[in-house]
Amino acid sequence: MAAMRFGRRGRLAASMVLALGLAACGGGVSPVVATRPVVEAPAPPAGDAATIGAGSVKVALILPLTGPGAAAGTAMRNAAELAVQEFQNPDLKILVKDDRGSPEGAREAASAAVAEGAELVIGPLFAGSVQGAAATARAAGKPVIAFSTDASVAARGVYLLSFLPQPEVDRVVDEVTAAGRRSFAALIPETTYGHVVEAQFREAVARKGGRVVALERYPAGNPAAAVGRLAPLITGPGAQADVLFLPDAPEGLAGTAGALTRAGFNPTRVKPIGTAIWNDPRVFALPALQGGWFAAVDPGGYANFAQRYRTRFGTEPVRVASLAYDAVSLAAALNRQYGSQRFAEPTLTNPSGFAGVDGTFRFRAEGTSERALAVFEIRGAAAAVVSPAPRALGPSGT
Repeated sequence: MAAMRFGRRGRLAASMVLALGLAACGGGVSPVVATRPVVEAPAPPAGDAATIGAGSVKVALILPLTGPGAAAGTAMRNAAELAVQEFQNPDLKILVKDDRGSPEGAREAASAAVAEGAELVIGPLFAGSVQGAAATARAAGKPVIAFSTDASVAARGVYLLSFLPQPEVDRVVDEVTAAGRRSFAALIPETTYGHVVEAQFREAVARKGGRVVALERYPAGNPAAAVGRLAPLITGPGAQADVLFLPDAPEGLAGTAGALTRAGFNPTRVKPIGTAIWNDPRVFALPALQGGWFAAVDPGGYANFAQRYRTRFGTEPVRVASLAYDAVSLAAALNRQYGSQRFAEPTLTNPSGFAGVDGTFRFRAEGTSERALAVFEIRGAAAAVVSPAPRALGPSGT
């Protein structure tokens, strides 16, 4: 579909300088993306150190600026300032609040922000803090866009703009089944992360018409026995699986990959797959994972953002800083386009989604998010894109 024209109430194209493009149609339509390059702009006006911008629409930004997570919180605050600057001073006033990395601090911060007139809460970062802030914000009828990766804290009106593992599982399973592989085995670490991705893995395989022929769990860091039990189904002439799901972090994968190699595992016959936690040079060096696929955001947008961040602040951003940039840019764009309906549920859950630093994303009604992800293949000491991230998201849940 051609780029859409927006009505009188705020035209986005020229003003959303590499911020968020808004989609204005149903699912499957590409979000409109600004194409004009970032230009130098003066720093946004600020009333004091606790605010960013001087507009009429108040938005809270709740982050751990002291206590646990303070380094990440400071970088995210910087990213929010960069977003306001690059949006060329939108009609927003960001009320910056420190939650001290605690649920109680988040409750206090949300209460203060609501009392000061905040219409939207952005943050917090940690799951417990999200719950603390959300309890106050929801009671006041204010939506929350938070950054936790724990999907259990999502809810109607509490949206997670984060790197959730569930969409990564869906994307890599979709890609490998499209390549004709439908018999899956899995080695799952007995961790919180392992439990989350196992449930999504089973659902994704069933949805694509595949089958899980074997699944073994193992204590974190001790995969040898589980590999031994699984080996007859993934090695030799009697192998029944043509895909092996390995959702472990680099530290755990080193031991698992070694045990697989000793058991005779051949990655050219059984395709290893994983999630974005594979995106690490330590994983790329493992012989058992050569040719393996994993899903993750396309790195190009973040690289561009990180360069601009370094130019502005003289330091390297933490990886999650781009989430704060996208959240503030989204608030600015929605305000400019939708007026009084800027933060209404139908606006925030637009099925076409929004285009941000880390690609296209959208919020689901229950608060989780979906992302347009690329699929990478491990080749030697690097990972190469084998399936680019789509510009538009397909129908939800397919």
